[in-house]
Amino acid sequence: MEVKLLSLEGQEKKKIKLPEKLFGVKPHEGVVWEVIKMYMARRRQGTACAKTRGEVRGGGRKPWRQKHTGRARHGSIRAPQWRHGGVVHGPKPRDYNYSVPAKVKRLALYSALSHRASQGKVFVIEDIKLEEPRTRRVAEILKNIGVYGEKTLLLYGDYDPILYKSARNIENLTILEAHKANAYDVLRARNLVITESGLKKLEEVFG
Repeated sequence: MEVKLLSLEGQEKKKIKLPEKLFGVKPHEGVVWEVIKMYMARRRQGTACAKTRGEVRGGGRKPWRQKHTGRARHGSIRAPQWRHGGVVHGPKPRDYNYSVPAKVKRLALYSALSHRASQGKVFVIEDIKLEEPRTRRVAEILKNIGVYGEKTLLLYGDYDPILYKSARNIENLTILEAHKANAYDVLRARNLVITESGLKKLEEVFG
């Protein structure tokens, strides 16, 4: 699959071929679903907590004697059937993290990249080089490409603190180093913008 290599002004410089292994596979929906579910689970804080009858304050004294009252027997006013009582099988703090095999995560990434490429939503641009943080400049580049304002994932090569600071505050834009690319972020964004160095890093790490 070929795409246009765009300048930072949005003009076509030449056509380049996307790596077939990354952008030319048949999407595997089942694998993508499993990996997305894993990423969503890892984002859960797991801090929900409800008190059991043993943790609710009060209820240490038997509310009335066992027999000869005409009422049902009770041992505590903090039993689950009472108002302000404990919760039966309520949530407790837990860790929702789990993992899937590395090959599965990689196949999900290939599927996500290939899906975006088949939609024509992959844009390859020149490397962005800034001498100092300039959010306005990055916003101009996105406008030149035609993706400004839409949910976009920007993948670039090695970590660049100046570029990161320039892009992190732009609405609907997520910026990642290419070696951190994952199926969740690719599919969460409507457009995928990759710098030249980012494309090389993708091929080097995942190809």
